[in-house]
Amino acid sequence: MAFTKARVRKLALSLEGASEVVHLDRPAFRTKRKIFATLPPGELAVNLMFDPPTQEFFVEQAHGVIEPLPGGWGRMGMARCDLKAADDALLHSALKAAHALALPKKAAKKAKRKG
Repeated sequence: MAFTKARVRKLALSLEGASEVVHLDRPAFRTKRKIFATLPPGELAVNLMFDPPTQEFFVEQAHGVIEPLPGGWGRMGMARCDLKAADDALLHSALKAAHALALPKKAAKKAKRKG
């Protein structure tokens, strides 16, 4: 079953300190520090703001579902998740990973110690 953008929005906003903003032409989800996900217009996908090692991990685990964005964005670690092919566990895990990378440094260290 494909995820809807409304479901992604609900999941993203359930993460600690997450808020929704408009970034260029699309809804974006951010912490106080930075954006961790965007919903591109015209496609059933979510773009995830990973670092290169996290991107590599998710691409290896879910090849064909999560892929690097083309060009420079992809080289920086950003990835696209196909919502028609993602399952619940994958989407939750990927959103949480992107969110963790966007947390303020002190909050990220605290979360890492808890987890």
